[in-house]
Amino acid sequence: MIGTLFLLLMLSLPQAGESTLSAARRLINEGQPRKAIEQLESLKAGADAALQTQIDLLLGVAYYHADDPARAVELLAPVVDRLPADSVSRREAEQVLGLSAAVIGKFADAIPRLEATRKWAPDNQELAYALAQAYVQTQRPDSARATVASIYRVPADSAAAHLLVAQLMIRLEIEPQAEVELTKAVEKDARLPGANLLLGQIALFRGRLPEAVSLTQREIAINPGNGMAFSQLGDAYVRQSNWDDAIAALQKSIWLNPYYSAPYILLARAYMKQAQPAVAEGMLRRAIQLDPNNRTAHYQLAQLLQQAGREEEAKREFEIAERLKSPRDR
Repeated sequence: MIGTLFLLLMLSLPQAGESTLSAARRLINEGQPRKAIEQLESLKAGADAALQTQIDLLLGVAYYHADDPARAVELLAPVVDRLPADSVSRREAEQVLGLSAAVIGKFADAIPRLEATRKWAPDNQELAYALAQAYVQTQRPDSARATVASIYRVPADSAAAHLLVAQLMIRLEIEPQAEVELTKAVEKDARLPGANLLLGQIALFRGRLPEAVSLTQREIAINPGNGMAFSQLGDAYVRQSNWDDAIAALQKSIWLNPYYSAPYILLARAYMKQAQPAVAEGMLRRAIQLDPNNRTAHYQLAQLLQQAGREEEAKREFEIAERLKSPRDR
């Protein structure tokens, strides 16, 4: 849409500038923003104020598409408020500036720009989702919840809206806010699927194991076909060294969803504690079959093989686990 409307801006520009801007626009649309930047930079010398504004606007767009949002912000921030209100160029500048500011973590700066886009693109879900993330990051949970609710078409004060915004908060690793929203969701609808599961997940990560067990059991009572819930329950039992209950829960998880690697890894730990290394090895090899790049599975298998005196096999698994380390773990 922006690419088409941009053609309206060409009418008032000198012919040479118009040609270069049109060519740069085509390059951006064709996925070649770096080439567009080269052309636009060459046009700067001798450009009058009107043309310079259009160059900076298009440069900002090009840098955004070239994965340099910081440079896009530098170019667009001085330009945006000089553009006519409600014009095509103003809309484009605000949209790209808002998205770029959000990407580089300038969420407070992103919000007014993204809010402006909502006036002319109320149904654009990507812009709304970016705005919701900015609200979360700036401690505005009510605004975030209302925006997420509009995306999923649920009432902003509903239990579902609290659950949906909590999921966004968890993805952004803002668990204290998520816990508040999930608690409100459960208060409004105690049988809302997913809410107790996420509350249990937060409790598990924080080491509140009895609470994690209780909340996860509530989720299972609501939805006994949730394999993830049984896996989470098994995880809590493993951390409590409650091996029998862990095995029972993890087996149920696998029977519901045999293609998820986590319960196999947890089962291996439980079977090792119960002196069943052959069964544990089978669990770990199945986990690796499902997820060949799972470092934990390879490392635990290496330890098991080492304990069994199978040094060459253990060495291979340790080497694989080492290769699968993330850079920050090295």
